[in-house]
Amino acid sequence: MQPRAGLRNCWNLLGYGSNASFRNYMDRLLEATRRAEQRHFWFRGFRAFVRPLVAVAVAGHAAPRILDCGCGTGANLVMLGEYGRSFGFDISREGLNFAREYGQARIAHASITHIPFRDASFDLVTAFDVLYSLTEKQEAAAAQEIFRVLRPGGSLIINVAALQILRGSHSVFGSELRRSTRPRLRALLSRYGFDVQRLTYTNFVLFPLMLTVRTWQRVMGLATPEETGGDIAVPAPVLNETLSALLHVEAAALRRIDMPIGSSMLCVARRPPAR
Repeated sequence: MQPRAGLRNCWNLLGYGSNASFRNYMDRLLEATRRAEQRHFWFRGFRAFVRPLVAVAVAGHAAPRILDCGCGTGANLVMLGEYGRSFGFDISREGLNFAREYGQARIAHASITHIPFRDASFDLVTAFDVLYSLTEKQEAAAAQEIFRVLRPGGSLIINVAALQILRGSHSVFGSELRRSTRPRLRALLSRYGFDVQRLTYTNFVLFPLMLTVRTWQRVMGLATPEETGGDIAVPAPVLNETLSALLHVEAAALRRIDMPIGSSMLCVARRPPAR
């Protein structure tokens, strides 16, 4: 959900430039996320994808310190807290209020381009669906800041939207400036000193459906921010449970193989150990 400047750039390009409109829109987005994130199949699948990666990243650390960049509503901080002492920050004060409702206290109001923590102070840093809302300059600053706060040998887990062919009305709702590819994300992280250890697409099982729907949306014309509405609709229970089950099957497969295509990408990288 940050930095605000990156999202505002996207907002201005779409013709909705006032600060008040932007704040109202971001509040709606966070409120919609808060209502859906415990039940919606996408969020369930995402947590199933991420949990094994977090467990491996903190293995061997007696008391791991974990930082979630762009912690949003704080739901992921709750998950990360199962593996160590979790900290977070977000550019949205409304998001931080939701995080407090989840019982999260180690949170700060800040941007990923200026992380308010000391050098080399975390064993694991996460950035879930943050980079796609940044300009290239901000993205570079974010990579450098994450490298700075990671301890030598520490890990980074990133999730980003993938493949421009999947741009649709949800991209407007989520304020995407780009959808990435494996070569692009690998090049970005390598440029700023990270060793990329794993890079896989996710939501492979949903790809055919998403490609069909989002291609149709582009043909018909993408919705404006106002037209996307203020909610993330949870499908009917039978469909929601079916899609959740399919994503959990994919999560089990991801423990052994990488997915060749999908709507998102998960990357695990490391700051090289000190010599």
